Amino acid sequence: MTNSIGRRLEEYTIKRPQEVLIVTAEIAGEEDQITVFKGFSSSLVRSTPFDPDIPVLPTDAKIVTIDRVASPYNPDAPRYLQQGLTWETMQQLLSEVGV
Repeated sequence: MTNSIGRRLEEYTIKRPQEVLIVTAEIAGEEDQITVFKGFSSSLVRSTPFDPDIPVLPTDAKIVTIDRVASPYNPDAPRYLQQGLTWETMQQLLSEVGV
């Protein structure tokens, strides 16, 4: 999982701890929302595995959008930095921080 999408997003949030990523993805034909913060991922829709070696964002997931939110994350009043990023746009930000 070293270069998977999920791992790269987790590494990004380690380098930018002031940000939370809200990832909307299609997993096994169903939409899921995943938060990524300080190197950890958690599903907002499904149960999250206790084992950190089991990826919350599987390699075959299709990224729909990614929102960058200021930390601390308040789901009732999120402070968006950017909304609706595509995977292609997010890859540029990943490159900027070296992941």
